[in-house]
Formats: sequence, structure tokens, C-alpha cells
Amino acid sequence: MKKLLLTICIGLLSLSYVAGQTTADAYRYSSEELTGTARYLAMSGAFGALGGDMSALNINPAGSAVFLNSFATITLDHRNSENAVNYYNGLTTSERSDFNFSQAGGVLVFQGNDDNSWRKFTLGINFSETNNFDDNFIAQGTSNASIDEYFLGYAEGFPLDLLENRDYLYLGEIEGYGAQQAFLGYQGYIIDPVSTDLDNTSYTSAIAEGSFSQNYAMASTGMNGKLSFNFATQYQDFLYLGLNLNSHFLNYESSSIFTEFNNNSGSNTTYVEFENNLSTTGDGFSFQLGAIAKVNKSVRLGASYESPTWYNIREESMQYLETDNDVEGTTVVNPDVLNVYPDYTLKTPGKYTGSLAVLFGGSGLVSFDYSYKDYTTMEFQPTNDPDFRIQNQDIANNFQAASSYRLGGEYRIQGWSLRGGYRFEESPYNNDSNLGEVTGYSGGLGYNFGSVKLDLAYNQTEYSESRELYNVGFTNTANIDRDISNFVISLSFGL
Repeated sequence: MKKLLLTICIGLLSLSYVAGQTTADAYRYSSEELTGTARYLAMSGAFGALGGDMSALNINPAGSAVFLNSFATITLDHRNSENAVNYYNGLTTSERSDFNFSQAGGVLVFQGNDDNSWRKFTLGINFSETNNFDDNFIAQGTSNASIDEYFLGYAEGFPLDLLENRDYLYLGEIEGYGAQQAFLGYQGYIIDPVSTDLDNTSYTSAIAEGSFSQNYAMASTGMNGKLSFNFATQYQDFLYLGLNLNSHFLNYESSSIFTEFNNNSGSNTTYVEFENNLSTTGDGFSFQLGAIAKVNKSVRLGASYESPTWYNIREESMQYLETDNDVEGTTVVNPDVLNVYPDYTLKTPGKYTGSLAVLFGGSGLVSFDYSYKDYTTMEFQPTNDPDFRIQNQDIANNFQAASSYRLGGEYRIQGWSLRGGYRFEESPYNNDSNLGEVTGYSGGLGYNFGSVKLDLAYNQTEYSESRELYNVGFTNTANIDRDISNFVISLSFGL
């Protein structure tokens, strides 16, 4: 298996902003996993009307004003993901696990004067991992569609002169990403021109119809994180108000290797190996506003708003192609070019959350959160770029607003706390076969030593998705059933 070398040449793609961005990319950077402190995770994140937990700030920034004293928490997360992949007649499974510090933060509490209606002010800072991109799966099976459709989909309309007399770097700089894909297909003897005239713009396949043994291996790593700077206050005994200013950062690296073999009668090319490597980094900003009201000693209401996140995203990619054909035997097209694309902006959806909590004195509580997020508002920018205009229209056509529901409870026995939770998230897609509804169950326990608290939690999340291998021409999909579990431990202490 060929490994791409680090850059020999650097191609700056100035003509088009699009490096193959898809609506799936927009969703990846707009979605969140359930992560946070062990107490928060054990109750499935239903903390919008409760506060008093560092991860509760992620839902409602007013929650820091519920703390009675200065407080800090650090969290270690063991994440395990299992994938069962169905691709035509093939079924494969994969598993991946890792440890990481998913949360760390603290709050300083400043008490007001007794004769002041503003009883308390808090300043806080909290880091949280909002999404984990570590993943791997293999799709393996026999299909009646070939990878040639991918290269034909890009090649149509490009004159043969470009594909025959120009190189990969030039095409990227002058013609864009699509011309590079057409170049790979032509130089790799996957597609042939209808005419040898250099003005020809139509192409046909060098691979005959029939059945194709295919293997698609994908591995990715990275994370989406958020650093929140929090300010909150308590007014008299019934109202808490808060503000978060959030700095976001993301990194995502993926590598996919597709192989295809056929022995179809009339095929000039019988084997294809196609490798793609993508590296994405980004940073962004958002803010949150929130309030918690004590209706009485037992009932609390919460409301919060999280603004869209405006990401500035940078991408780099490398490609490699190898084929077996009846012209050269084995043909390798290895440009050794690192494509560096112009920065672009992604706006993610905002989110509204309403919360209700019922407290049973000091013995326990039940809490419920409802959130609303309109995924049709995701947007690639600049919006006047023709390719982004197409992607944004696809977002409007294929996505929808989605609701999520979280329910959590806690029961206290002396120094012990027993917790459990459930959550349900609607699919963001109009067609939920693209990405199914998310269900999650959680539980945990904690012990209060006085100045130190130790909490443990377990969370399990399940959903299904249909993953397109490529988004142009060759749009075969792999059906993936995902099962993600988290074991979390948090240590909390007074400051």
C-alpha cells in the first residue's frame, strides 16, 4: 500500500474555493457528541435548569452562578466506538478506543453585599471536547457500479488538451479540483476520450460493465473543542443570568483507500487503487446567553441561546492513483503535490434550549431539556462563490430543523449520589436513512468527600448512517450501525 510523501510541490488553488467540500462536511463540524463531567454525562446532559456543574455551562451559562463557592473539575474520558458496516453483500466490523481529557475548568465565586440585590458574581473558564472525530471502518463487497463513474463525472466538459498536455499542479492552480480528478482518471487509463481531437470534451470508460470487487478503508482522527469564558450573576434569590464567550478550534485528518478489481470481458483496466488524504484545521467564535429562574423551592426553569459558530477553515489534500491496465501493465499516478486551498468560512446553526427541573429537597431531582437546532441555516461562505452557492442550496434541500430531548435524574443517599439519564435526537436530514435518530442511555454514581468529589459515569449512544463513498458520479453508500460508549471519571474540588 503506497504512502504519500510530504509535499514536493505546493499547489495554491486560486480559481475555486471548493476542495470537494460536501454537506456532510458542514454537518460534521456542526454536530456535537455528549461529553462533559461524569455527573453531567450520567444524567445525559439534562442540566439547563440546574447549573452547579462545570459542563452545565455548555448548555446554560447562568449555571455557574448556582455554585455556592469557587469550584473546579477535571475529567478523563475513555471512548470506545464499534462500527458494523454493510456494503452490498459484505459485512465488516471495526472497533476503536482512546483516552483523553475531555473537560477541565473552574469557577470563581464572588459574594455580593447583604444589602445588594445582586447577591453573587462568578467568573469561569471551561474547556470541553464537543466532538471526537476518531473513527475507522472498512466497506467491502461486490457492486455493479465502478469507480470510473467518479472520474467520468468530473471529466465531462474538460478539453482533452488539458488532461494530456498539462500536469496535476497546473490544473489545480488554473482549473481547480475537478480538473485534477479528470487528469487522474485519464492518466490512469480509467477513462478514454471519445475523440483524440485535443478539443474533445466527452469521455468514456476503459472499464467494462459487470461486477466489481471493492474495498473502501477509511480512518480519521481529530476533535472539535471549545474554550468558554463565562460570566454570571445571581439576582436576589430567584434569578440567575449568564454569558459565555466561546473560542472554538477543530482539527480533522482523514485517509481513505479504495481498491477495485474486475475481470469483466472487454475491460482495459482491471484494478484501481485510489487514495485520498485530507487535513482540516479551523478556529471560530460563538456566544451564549442564559437564564435560570427559581419558581419555588422545588421548581426551576431555564432558557438559553447559543449563537451560530463562525469557523475559519483551512484545508490541504494529497492524492495517489494506481491501476493495472493493458496499455502499460501497472500505471502509477503520484503527483506528490500538497494542495493548499484558500480559507473559507462555515457558519453552523444556532441552538435554543428550554429546561425544567424539579428538586425533592436534598434527596434528589429530575431534570428535562429540550433543544431546537435548524440545520438548514448551515452555510459555506463566501456565498457569492458559485460552488458554495450550490452546496448551500443542497443544505437547504437536504437538511431540516431537529429537536433533541434529554432526561436525567439523581438520588442522594448520605454522601452517595446515584444518577441516570436518557436522550433522543431527531435526524438533521430530511431523509433519515442518511443519518438516523440518536438514542442514548447513561448512568453513574458519585461520592462527596467534603472538599473533594469523585464521580463516575457510563454513556452509550447508538445510531445508523448511510455514508456515500464519493459525492460525484460514483455514489455507492455504506450502511453503518454505530455504537459508542464512554466511561468517564471526574475529580472536583473547591478553590
